Amino acid sequence: MKAAVLQFPGSNCDRDLAVALRAAGADVTIVWHKQDGLPAGTDLVAVPGGFSFGDYLRCGAIAARSPICRALVDHAGRGGYVLGVCNGFQVLTETGVLPGALMRNRHLKYICKPVDLTVETTQSAFTASYGQGDTITVPIAHHDGNYFAEDAVLEALRAEDRIAFTYRDNPNGSVADIAGILSNNRRVLGMMPHPERAADPALGGRDGAALFSGLVGQLAEA
Repeated sequence: MKAAVLQFPGSNCDRDLAVALRAAGADVTIVWHKQDGLPAGTDLVAVPGGFSFGDYLRCGAIAARSPICRALVDHAGRGGYVLGVCNGFQVLTETGVLPGALMRNRHLKYICKPVDLTVETTQSAFTASYGQGDTITVPIAHHDGNYFAEDAVLEALRAEDRIAFTYRDNPNGSVADIAGILSNNRRVLGMMPHPERAADPALGGRDGAALFSGLVGQLAEA
């Protein structure tokens, strides 16, 4: 399974994401934002956390207009798999690949700590290795993680079983406690918590590892 991890000025989780994917068995290439195409045979595009372009304008807004993001949108449009983590989730909403927006945290403070999540659905390659209703502990590190969507979008996410993860104790004010959502075809996941920071015992936990191993395993079999 071939994965492309995008890299922008200000990305700081690109290597972490690449390490987690490689540990799960993926062939990973890091792709600079000025490139206008993805490596041949790319199965998964992973958009990392960090502070792309210093979070100027809106978080992810400038990155979303980089040349590589045109290739990202095309990849998603063809049914390719995409994972956006933290700033990557912000980029996916800014490109329109996922609905909604990430706003300032409720208390207007940066939050960095482990949080408990509930796995809301197992009906995706990203979550299939968990059990529905499982509680997993994954770190967050964001200032703009407050997910917002209009009522019609929220109703569709619920009705179509596209809420992937929710917070057990909402840290940022996200509507409906949402921590991660899926696209219509369930091949794109955006989430604010960092599973790549919970994928090795040396990091203090492995609850995020199943996301990568399950995803790589399913795509390798496809």
